[in-house]
Amino acid sequence: MALFGTNGVRGIANEYIIPELATNLARSLGTYMGSKGTVAIGCDTRISGQMLKSAAIAGALSTGLNVIDVGTVPTPSIQYYVRDYADAGIVITASHNPRQYNGIKLIAGDGTEFPRDGEREIEKIYSSGKYSTVSWEKTGSFRIDPGVNEYYIKNVIKAVDAEKIQSSKLKVVVDTGCGAGSLTLPFLLRELGCNVLTLGAQPDGTFPWRNPEPTPDALTELSELVKMTGADLGAAHDGDADRIVFMDENGEFLNEEVLLAMMAKYMLEREKGPIVTPVSSSQRMADVAKEEGVELYWTAVGSINVARKMMEVNAVFGGEGNGGLIFPKHQYCRDGAMACAKILEILASGKKLSELAKSVPQYFNAKTKVPSVNTQTTMERVKYEASGLGLKMDTIDGVKVWYEDGWVLIRPSGTEPIFRIFAEAKKQERAEKLMQEGLQMVIRAEKASISK
Repeated sequence: MALFGTNGVRGIANEYIIPELATNLARSLGTYMGSKGTVAIGCDTRISGQMLKSAAIAGALSTGLNVIDVGTVPTPSIQYYVRDYADAGIVITASHNPRQYNGIKLIAGDGTEFPRDGEREIEKIYSSGKYSTVSWEKTGSFRIDPGVNEYYIKNVIKAVDAEKIQSSKLKVVVDTGCGAGSLTLPFLLRELGCNVLTLGAQPDGTFPWRNPEPTPDALTELSELVKMTGADLGAAHDGDADRIVFMDENGEFLNEEVLLAMMAKYMLEREKGPIVTPVSSSQRMADVAKEEGVELYWTAVGSINVARKMMEVNAVFGGEGNGGLIFPKHQYCRDGAMACAKILEILASGKKLSELAKSVPQYFNAKTKVPSVNTQTTMERVKYEASGLGLKMDTIDGVKVWYEDGWVLIRPSGTEPIFRIFAEAKKQERAEKLMQEGLQMVIRAEKASISK
């Protein structure tokens, strides 16, 4: 089984994600870097974070790397810092996963997520157990930098029209879910002149308020508070604050695919250029790209794939339909606080979020998942059957088939023995039908691969 999943290494804290794993992964990174350079190491608010961060620090120092302990930070905060002040980074986080999880994510020297080929090399070193441990007098230096979040906030403010936002005096309710965003988002919004009301803004790794995933059913209190206070906006982070979701002024949850397309439209109205999104994203992105006369690039699922493609094609915007938006002039990674600041910049023009949501085309979605015993063989059979349909097909990540009035995507999970089936169409019934067709395709292929 691969060590790295779609986004770092994740599992139950102190069961799979244990101190020894953190130490050895940091030793693998140090070996990969040739025992030279500086690594910044931080964590989110999970209660196992300090334990695993300490283990990673020990591993890095033992290979001769110099270590900067940046404390408790959102992932975009440490990424911005690594880009300017370090050669690599390690963040202890399980992002949106439930309370009991933790994980380890590596950051490249340019502040982006570690490239896939780099992950593979580090995994080889980790599997071999052959680490470049240095002699006692060559162990790395260690220091603490407590100003990382402050530095990050200052640079988010520089990346937006702060004066315009400050003059609007917007009222915002934020639910940081006791995660790492509690240390940045409320303070950023105050600096931007907003009237800020907070929910779950005390850092607490037991996540007593809600699970780290900001789903609509977990945000009922946020919705109510937006309505009760007459706020202009509601915003909620996931555990490490690289993603963000929004409630409009009526307390209605803004579909993340709508958010992605809406932001793409806003960015393209100001600067023309390519945009990038994974194959799992809505047709809305293709519609926006066509309307604005720019190129849209589809990638495999995963923010690392989106960011790398954006760098390759010099994109003006990109992101995923999960609240993970990437603003390249700020940094090439998902950034929840930056996305919130940009939304405020749009609202400062006097428009309501509910109105803006209607500015992009409407589509309907359906999704399901199905267990798989023989994922690879089943995937090949699905590809073969799909190719016989005579329709436009994409195999960047799984199989995506375009129909005249919608699409269906069939892809194996990167973390579980299951297939995920997504469908989208102009009508809900059609989306459901396309999803069922995709599901039946997987079931037929799975049966054939087992009986073989």
